[in-house]
Amino acid sequence: MVRPPSPVRSMGVWRRCACRCRPSSRPICALNEPRYVTLPNIMKAKKKPLEKFSPADLGVDPAPRLKVLKVTEPPARQGGVKVSSVEELVEKLKNEAKVI
Repeated sequence: MVRPPSPVRSMGVWRRCACRCRPSSRPICALNEPRYVTLPNIMKAKKKPLEKFSPADLGVDPAPRLKVLKVTEPPARQGGVKVSSVEELVEKLKNEAKVI
């Protein structure tokens, strides 16, 4: 495939896509780096008016759709038991916990 001449090609920056290669304006190694906001843009954003909408303006009903029936605390956990040997542990797992 012959690539078209472009100033980006001279820097060796090409992005691979499903159909063909095409030049990218950003280097490939910088694709996952965030673009940080500059101070002048922050100052411009402060000057812009902020529109406030009510739920009625957007056609949304703010009434809750779910009903809470009951809220309770979970049951308290029972204390653990220390075992002195492997045999005692296996016995407790078989008889009390019925895991094995």
